[in-house]
Amino acid sequence: MSLLRNVGTIGGLTLISRIFGFARDILLARVLGAGGVADAWQLAFQLPNLFRRLFAEGAFASAFVPLFNRYMAEDESEAKRFAGEVLAVLMPILVVFGALMMLAMPWVLWGFANEDLRGDARIYALAVSMGRIAFPYLMFMSLATLVAAILNSLSRFAAAAAAPILLNICLLSALVWGALQPAGEATRAATGIGLAIAVSVSGLLQLLWLYWFMRRAGFRLPRERPRITSRVKEMGVLIVPAVFGAGVYQISRFIDLAFIRGLPDGSLTYMAMADRWNQLPLGIIGIALGTAILPALSRYISRSEDEEAVRLQANAIELAMLLTLPCAVALFITGFAFVKAFMEGQAFTAEDARVTGMVTSALVVGLPAYVLVKVLTPNFFARRDTKTPVYTAAASLVVTVGLNLVLVPLLGVVGLALAGAVGAWVNIALLGAVLARRGYFRIPGRVLGRIGRIALASGLMGASLWALMQVITPWLDGPFTMRLLAVGAIMVVSLVTYGAGTVLLGVLDKATVQRLMRRQS
Repeated sequence: MSLLRNVGTIGGLTLISRIFGFARDILLARVLGAGGVADAWQLAFQLPNLFRRLFAEGAFASAFVPLFNRYMAEDESEAKRFAGEVLAVLMPILVVFGALMMLAMPWVLWGFANEDLRGDARIYALAVSMGRIAFPYLMFMSLATLVAAILNSLSRFAAAAAAPILLNICLLSALVWGALQPAGEATRAATGIGLAIAVSVSGLLQLLWLYWFMRRAGFRLPRERPRITSRVKEMGVLIVPAVFGAGVYQISRFIDLAFIRGLPDGSLTYMAMADRWNQLPLGIIGIALGTAILPALSRYISRSEDEEAVRLQANAIELAMLLTLPCAVALFITGFAFVKAFMEGQAFTAEDARVTGMVTSALVVGLPAYVLVKVLTPNFFARRDTKTPVYTAAASLVVTVGLNLVLVPLLGVVGLALAGAVGAWVNIALLGAVLARRGYFRIPGRVLGRIGRIALASGLMGASLWALMQVITPWLDGPFTMRLLAVGAIMVVSLVTYGAGTVLLGVLDKATVQRLMRRQS
């Protein structure tokens, strides 16, 4: 399949999941609000979710996929045996780690909880309970990631892309129940427990869903006893640095939790809700591109087809910027409008919406960089080089922490978001410089020219949106129908102005579409 079709398959199903996610967060804001139980839930959910993104999805896939593809090219039976060996070692590690984390949950959460949360014994005890109930999600999803990596390597992307929909359906079920109960602290606490149960149930459902599709594809994992074989050891050597190289965004989220510890009540919810808007294009575009190009890059590089590898990565960068830059510009200018239109109401106040909108604008400054990390790091992972991204990620994290120390006292949670965005751009600059110096990849002049025109078209769209906001901002204080009308106006102006700009500037033409649709062999 072509890069565009693969990204379209993954991104389209991710979009459906994100729509369910937005419905979930709208209900979450209205049922739990910000602060108190809401912050306790965000903290309890973020721990297993961050570990999942960092270790299971980011590091595990980056180390496993290139090795698995290498064995598949040599002998499918060896690839199956390798996957079975990994599963045999992974299972006891997950069980032991999960048990230790659940036992240590009161002390683990204490390290990330802010003063308000630690000072309320009832809410803190609720957070610990939710954290313990939700943590098995990590084990289920880590196993699901192994199965998803196998399916993706077989170019069967749809099942893994659709699996997160099950998470949002489970969470929505708990929230709908909470919304139908009488408002009050007891309802919010019961809803929080229901959400934690729903998280773990969804992890099990996603694992079963993916396992069924793997069996349907004719791939069965052999049973192996847990032992560190030479192949498992090779993967272990790759996975440790991959944690830092592929997971810089998630590591920055851990750093955010540490800094949020000293911020006022509600800051954790503001960051989580703002990150939902940032994750929409990041998940649809960035994760889809990274997932789609890694197996193909691994094949090209293993066969020494360097020209094809460069072509694939150039196309991925161009497609990333074509889709991401306008999203970043639009959310920077209108993020507040989306937050106010969909999230404000009931327990989520106008002030909550205002701060969340400001955090959203700061986060999306780094959106193109976060997506480009997903596009550039596979070039290293496909060569089984997971160390270099570690060094660049470490440098960017040093910059992020330094900026946090300066900006957080001045801007609060907004400074936290802005520091992470700048750090992501530092990471991209370093990754690009290393790729060019080693001769692995250099952005062709043709692609650079197109990126410049994409930026110009995005700027024209941004100017139009800024003018529009001067007119429609009062509508956001009106009834829900007026808010929807404001959002509709934003969408229409964005699509028309950016679409016209790309056509007039020659960014999008028939030749470009044909090039992106070219089949990956």
